[in-house]
Amino acid sequence: MKRTLNIVLSASLLLGGLYAAAPPARKLLEHENPEYPAIARQMSLHGTVRLRVWVTTQGSVRKVEYIGGHPLLAESAVKVVKTWKFESAYRETTELLEIKF
Repeated sequence: MKRTLNIVLSASLLLGGLYAAAPPARKLLEHENPEYPAIARQMSLHGTVRLRVWVTTQGSVRKVEYIGGHPLLAESAVKVVKTWKFESAYRETTELLEIKF
């Protein structure tokens, strides 16, 4: 049985002008900031991308599922979250994240 953790990253974790909304249950060890897409900048587009992230026992991201938010922002968020590293745990977890642009 997988333990599902519903997480919203909090505004306390600042990602270079972008917000990842409250710390996940598993500590985030390494992360890059998502790129703000040029087309979104031209359109002055802002918003939140919601993702479901499966994190392995070793802390790497196994799978990312886009579940909401503006599609122009989603690709950048999905791409960068795949590179994030979390602390190890005794079992795989699922995190629900919100990335604010």
